[in-house]
Amino acid sequence: MASSNFVDYVKIFCRSGKGGAGSAHLRHEKFVEKGGPDGGDGGRGGHVIVRGNANYWTLIHLKFARHVFAKDGEAGGKQRSFGSDGEDAYIEVPLGTVVKDAETGEELFEITQDGQEEILAKGGRGGLGNWHFRTSTFQTPRYAQPGEMGVELSAIIELKVLADVGLVGFPNAGKSTLLSVVTAAKPEIAPYEFTTLVPNLGMVRHRDNHSFCIADIPGIIEGAAEGKGIGLRFLRHIERNSVLLFMVPADAEDHVRAYEILLDELRRYNPELVDKERVVAISKTDLVTEEDLEKALNNMRKAGIKDVISFSSHTQKGIQELKDTLWSALIKTNYVDPRVSD
Repeated sequence: MASSNFVDYVKIFCRSGKGGAGSAHLRHEKFVEKGGPDGGDGGRGGHVIVRGNANYWTLIHLKFARHVFAKDGEAGGKQRSFGSDGEDAYIEVPLGTVVKDAETGEELFEITQDGQEEILAKGGRGGLGNWHFRTSTFQTPRYAQPGEMGVELSAIIELKVLADVGLVGFPNAGKSTLLSVVTAAKPEIAPYEFTTLVPNLGMVRHRDNHSFCIADIPGIIEGAAEGKGIGLRFLRHIERNSVLLFMVPADAEDHVRAYEILLDELRRYNPELVDKERVVAISKTDLVTEEDLEKALNNMRKAGIKDVISFSSHTQKGIQELKDTLWSALIKTNYVDPRVSD
């Protein structure tokens, strides 16, 4: 699927259905002189419901469906006949979707399970028929309740990619190349920055038929937490990853400084992100000599950055060690692979 088809943010105006009016009907039958009230209740208006669907991975289907209206409830009838409830309107979203009130920015709920349903806009209650208002002293009420109005709401629907491992690095750090090597994903790869404009996902096959999902997040630059570059828009996707793989290219001028900038941007965006399990790796080792690589590794270790590994996606040197390290990090998070095959 083309990268332009990845939509992770939409704003939708929705309106639930109005409740049906209650009936003020009075019973009229042959040989029944004063039948009394027999008006039925109106049906409730339809809800606007957000439902999780594991078959979706983007919000592209909502890009041009910016208005969602549920049906109104039907009015009550004679002989205490209840009006039908209005038909609910469903908004299907991928797992990992957060729904917010567009006016206040308040997070209303998040969808993390297939089939999970949350009411975004509640339908109006149906009005009570006049049968409910009869008393011993007032036996022929000629009024009934109108139905309640539906709810109007502007909502922001925001997708946070659900992946086991998230790739964190500067533009052109080799994240897309790594994804293409360890998974079947085919992200766009080019020798210039910001080739990746949307997150890409892929499945990594590991030993003993295990597998895990990896996400290539668009590159982060210094100042991304303040809105510079395109990193800010996609930093939220990292919140859903169990393990973060920090990638520092071997040809970087200062490997320690590069890592610290990445870590600081995550800290400034959301301090909880630095508490996630993380793996630090030097990528693109084919671009430097063995001596320069060892010097970079020593500098990072001296700076207190422990267990740094290195790999090259082009020569695939160190790729298996990288997979093993990522799998071990996932196990530390109590990860259980739901996709184990026979």
